[in-house]
Order: sequence, then C-alpha cells, then structure tokens
Amino acid sequence: MRLHRLSLITFTLVISGLLHAQELDRGMEVAYEVDKRDSGFVDSITNITMTLKDKAGKENVRQLRIKTLESEQGDKSVAIFDSPKDQRGVALLTHSYKIEDDDQWIYLPAIKRVKRIVAQNRSGPFVGSEFAYEDINPANVERFTYQYIGEEACGDNTCFKYERFPIDRFSGYTKQIVWVDREHYRNVKIDYYDRKESHLKTLDFYAYKLHLEKLWRPDYTIMTNHQTGNSTRLDFNSRLFGSALVENEFVSSRLPKIR
Repeated sequence: MRLHRLSLITFTLVISGLLHAQELDRGMEVAYEVDKRDSGFVDSITNITMTLKDKAGKENVRQLRIKTLESEQGDKSVAIFDSPKDQRGVALLTHSYKIEDDDQWIYLPAIKRVKRIVAQNRSGPFVGSEFAYEDINPANVERFTYQYIGEEACGDNTCFKYERFPIDRFSGYTKQIVWVDREHYRNVKIDYYDRKESHLKTLDFYAYKLHLEKLWRPDYTIMTNHQTGNSTRLDFNSRLFGSALVENEFVSSRLPKIR
C-alpha cells in the first residue's frame, strides 16, 4: 500500500513537471515566433518623435533617428538626437548579443565625451524618458526564461499571454508580462515589474502597418509609468529599409562625428 501511494505521488510530480515544462516551452515558442517574424529587414533608418509628458500634462518633444543593422550574432543600432538644441548630437550606440551582456556607449556633446554604459546602470532612464537603457536593447529571446499563461481577449483580437524573467542580474525588472496578437504574432502590450515586484510600467503598441509585405511595425508606442504618472510616446514618422548600412557606422569612436 505504501509503495502504491509513493508511486502515485511520483507519477503526479512527474506529470506536474511535464506540464510545467510544456508551459515554459510554449511561452518561449511564442517569443521565438515573434522574433522570427520581426527579422529579415537587413537594415533600417527610422525617424521618431519622442514626447515626454509628466503627470501634470506638461510635454517635452524631441526628434531622433535610429539606425539599425541586423546580424545573426545580435543587432547593432545607434540613436541620434536632432532636437531640441540641448539634446542635439546626443547618440546612443548599442551592440546586442544573444546571450552575453550587451555593449552600450553614449556620446554627450556638452562634455564632448563618449561614455560606456556599464551593466549596473542600464536600468536607469534613457535621456529622462520612461524608457530605461535596457528597454532600448532588443529583447533577445535567449535573455529570458518563460512561463506561458494562456490566451485571452485583447481588444478585437485574441492574444497569447506569457511571463518572461530576465536572466541579467542587473536588470531593473523581476518580470515582464507580454501580450502577443495570435494572428500575426505582434506585441500588443508589455507590463514591467520592478525589483520589488511592483507593477512599474506598461508599454502599449498602436496602429500596426505592414512593411515590405512581411514586417509589421507600430505607428506609435506609449510607455506609461504607473508609479510616477509620467509617460513617453514614440511616434515612428518614417521607416526606410535597405539603406546599405555598414558595420563601421556602428563603432563607438565614430559617435562624436555621427550625423
């Protein structure tokens, strides 16, 4: 009788473990499909309006460009600010990697200096916005562990819903909850939880359009900070693909001269 009870307990634990593994695998499977459908653009130049809004409704508007070069090892990107005057020439260079820590450098014209962003500081705000430096990096699938939650309605669509947990010990987040459009595998919403496991921010994606007959991109996104009441909106005014960008445009020594 005792052996029979132990066998039942063991069987239950094994089944529970398998189900848990399947939930993890399903969450990662969705994330990989999102990444797959977002790939194949080779390179891009995007013109963006960044609007910072405080809880009183006061706005601060900036113009920037982001150049991105796709790579199997990890994308490279540089964000260059064109306005306002006190931000003109600020440039952030990011080399992302599948597993290893990303590399980031920022050029600040006011001090005429390129500074490396160390891993411990990537949870800090990017140029005063509600985006952290780590939010600027691509969310490479391999940089998280996953827990699949299920499906639920999201607007007029049905979404996959899963949790992802950063493996980076310096991340400012304990977890993120992601909603993905089931039809096209487009991110719809991401909730961010801080180191105290409190709901910190939400990133919403709006007005997707199809580019190159295969790439879905939002017209704008809004990052809302629930703890401060501030928000940052990114309007993607234009996107240009296939600009023949080259590797040597994405080196830190070029940041002071980049235009």
